[in-house]
Amino acid sequence: MTKKYDILSVGELLIDFISEDYIEDFSKPASFRQFQGGSPANMCLNMHLLGNNVKFVGSIGNDAMGKFLLQKINIYGMNCDDLAIIENMPSTLILVTRSKTTPDFEAYRMADCQISMAQLAEAKNVRIFHTTCFALSQNPAQTNIMAAAKIAAENGVQLSIDANYAQKIWNDRSEAQQIVQTYCSYGAIVKVSDVDWERLYPNKPFEKTAVADHFLSLGAGEVCVTMGEDGSYVANKNENHTIGILPIKVVDTTGAGDAFWSGYLTAWLDGKSLKERALAGRKMASIKLQHLGQMTDVIDKSVLYEKG
Repeated sequence: MTKKYDILSVGELLIDFISEDYIEDFSKPASFRQFQGGSPANMCLNMHLLGNNVKFVGSIGNDAMGKFLLQKINIYGMNCDDLAIIENMPSTLILVTRSKTTPDFEAYRMADCQISMAQLAEAKNVRIFHTTCFALSQNPAQTNIMAAAKIAAENGVQLSIDANYAQKIWNDRSEAQQIVQTYCSYGAIVKVSDVDWERLYPNKPFEKTAVADHFLSLGAGEVCVTMGEDGSYVANKNENHTIGILPIKVVDTTGAGDAFWSGYLTAWLDGKSLKERALAGRKMASIKLQHLGQMTDVIDKSVLYEKG
């Protein structure tokens, strides 16, 4: 059956305040620039810029920051018809260090977790249903996203998850592990970074093949492990590939993982092979790494498949 949308991306739409200078943490004074942020929102916008038919579901506050976010997404033309505006609750804010490695952050969360089941009515009418550990970390969003994911999987939708776990976002690590396990059992495609793994499973040493095997054993259909300067590793039950990085000048690492996943899932939608999906992700991430803040220009997706 033909699906209405290429992807439904569910989770946080928020304000990123990114430091103007490279800093290690927030212990010293710094100036910040304001950007539209949130992993599933940014990933969905990237896929929109690549020409995919997308829909985003999230919730923001009825405040000045929420108005800023509405202005941004209206400019881009991304489908947010089921975005909820929550009364008497501020929009979520994140302070982020500008970094050439893994950025540090502090979250001030409110409205982002108020996602209702009514907003997720299209879950079974898409090709990919995507979310994140951040989005799943609080209720009512957690319960409703998991229920919608189950419905989607039962209707032939491919699930996707960015396992971007952080204890400062989701204090109950054992609950996070159980939720991720359940989500994987629906045959999800999993993206996990080396840092995510070490946060989610601190007692299990990081080794890329073991990481992939772990999620595959939980029922995931395929796994992509991103490792910063060490590239990425992709695997399913039949094949695996290690992909190196492209030599570029890094301007800002914030959102590079979201860019990678937008390229990866675009290639999945285009029927590309496992290795080609990883290469497309690498290409999209390299474009983002050379750009400060969220990308805003339309991207010809043919660049994802160029050699080199």
